[in-house]
Amino acid sequence: MTTDRHAPLQQPYGRAYEQMLEKVRYEGAYPTREKAEEAVLLVLAGLGRQLTGDERVDLAARLPLEAARVLTAQVPDTKPLGGWAFVKDLAARTGASLATTRWDTGSVFSAVAAYAGPDLITRILHQLPSGYALLFGRAELTPAA
Repeated sequence: MTTDRHAPLQQPYGRAYEQMLEKVRYEGAYPTREKAEEAVLLVLAGLGRQLTGDERVDLAARLPLEAARVLTAQVPDTKPLGGWAFVKDLAARTGASLATTRWDTGSVFSAVAAYAGPDLITRILHQLPSGYALLFGRAELTPAA
């Protein structure tokens, strides 16, 4: 029996992760599941570099296992990025346009919000610097002076 050592190992994904990828593919109008997964991996890794503490742990517990692993494999940055800087950082890492990266971020964050629920997303938004609410499809609220 011969095997092609150059062929990637195909690991079957759990049903929850498959559903997450399909949601992102549908929400983002991606042509293939692979394109949706590229966006999921990019954005969740980026979020993993921003999120700390209980919110990080709670979000990981609610995401499908494969998504949680991507999130928690990242070491949080010592200086968190604001929402627009987050998008620019992701774009720089991939060479994609800012518009495409913003689209990817919104598509993935929509799915993340569905798993997390509104209360956890509110806690996450309170922890992160300004600019993330719009990425999660919420109004950016500023405290009154």
